[in-house]
Amino acid sequence: MTASLKSHSHGQTMVLTISNPEHRNALGPDMYAAGVEALNVAESNPDVRSVVITGEGAHFCAGGNLQRLLTNRQQPPEVQAQSIEGLHNWIETMRAFPKPVVAAVEGSCAGAGFSLALACDLVIAAQNSVFAMSYSSVGLSPDGGATWSLMRALPRATALQLLLCGERIGAERLLQLGVITQMSAQGEALSDALALCDRLNARAPNALMSIKELVNDAPTNALHQQLTAERDHFVRNLHHANAGEGIAAFMEKRPAVYR
Repeated sequence: MTASLKSHSHGQTMVLTISNPEHRNALGPDMYAAGVEALNVAESNPDVRSVVITGEGAHFCAGGNLQRLLTNRQQPPEVQAQSIEGLHNWIETMRAFPKPVVAAVEGSCAGAGFSLALACDLVIAAQNSVFAMSYSSVGLSPDGGATWSLMRALPRATALQLLLCGERIGAERLLQLGVITQMSAQGEALSDALALCDRLNARAPNALMSIKELVNDAPTNALHQQLTAERDHFVRNLHHANAGEGIAAFMEKRPAVYR
């Protein structure tokens, strides 16, 4: 079976499915390019208000294909560098994507698969799912922004423990640490992620885009810069038609209908 990234719609949510079940949905360069293309299409499509990334079958993603990595060891270093650039292009596209991106995790989520989940805005994980930054277990260092994401989500010592030791960690512990958003029953991560997206899709898209941009910029902005950005976003959103609809709906005690 050929590894691929499948796409289908669920209402206003685009669902991207990592499909390589024979190898626990290991990633490959074709998926990276397909992921970037799918997000670019979704960004320009007003009918898509959110994206869910999940894995086919029992697992989310086991990371890189070790057989392919062994083959790349026999190639010039530029071959692997180019492959990682493809992954990083997908990660950067996800981080800059203006609409909510939710990971729905079942089973194994390891290596670059863990990095991919961390690049999402929200992570819904099944109770039995297992995460691992397993790079050091095979003599490698992380990619996919793992160090960047974990150092922003966790204390330094905790992040280093995950990265240096490569130990498996369960969804319950990651929920306690604030790395994942919600824990689901086994087999329910995708349905719970879609339900969450339905709730997000019902909110004003322009407001959600502003929130994502503000949150993304906050760690590197000085307070004055962030206050200025918040002011500018607030004023712009106040004068958007959706604010008129939202305020009127609240005052009239009815559901808002945003566009």
